[in-house]
Amino acid sequence: MSYQTAIEPTCTSTGGAFELIIKPHEKDLGDFKVRRVLPAIERRMVGPFVFFDHMGPAEFPPGEGIQVRPHPHIGLSTVTYLFEGEILHRDSLGFVQPIQAGAINLMTAGRGIVHSERAGEDLHKTSRLHGIQSWMALPANQEECDPGFVHYPADELAALEIDGVTVRVIMGEAYGLV
Repeated sequence: MSYQTAIEPTCTSTGGAFELIIKPHEKDLGDFKVRRVLPAIERRMVGPFVFFDHMGPAEFPPGEGIQVRPHPHIGLSTVTYLFEGEILHRDSLGFVQPIQAGAINLMTAGRGIVHSERAGEDLHKTSRLHGIQSWMALPANQEECDPGFVHYPADELAALEIDGVTVRVIMGEAYGLV
């Protein structure tokens, strides 16, 4: 897949359109692999983005799936986007939200939040999981803000086709879409 090609080569200064290409650090979590691109020795962060993880693709047999136990976050926001599969988000604010392929979860930790990420409702069958998660540092004056959670279903995200390629805006704006 083309998006994998951009993150797999070794770190190189290209002198062209790309300033730097970073080879991710891979962590095997059993039947599930996560490739962490940020932070890297060559680049700690890009703008506010302090972590960037590419998870999967993974296939889980019936009755199995991702099981990230409850853990805390402070002073940042996370964005989770899935290409395929489902994750059940549960947090200390009381939100219980499945995130499905094409949807966005934005969790702002602020002064503190605890959350877990577990397999979705598809445990009764073989399931696949593939996605990205990015962590953004909050501005210093907002690090202690109230925690929050927002979910955007796939059909609410802006998308368009350019030369046969679908471009979906998951945060910010591009090509006139917000």
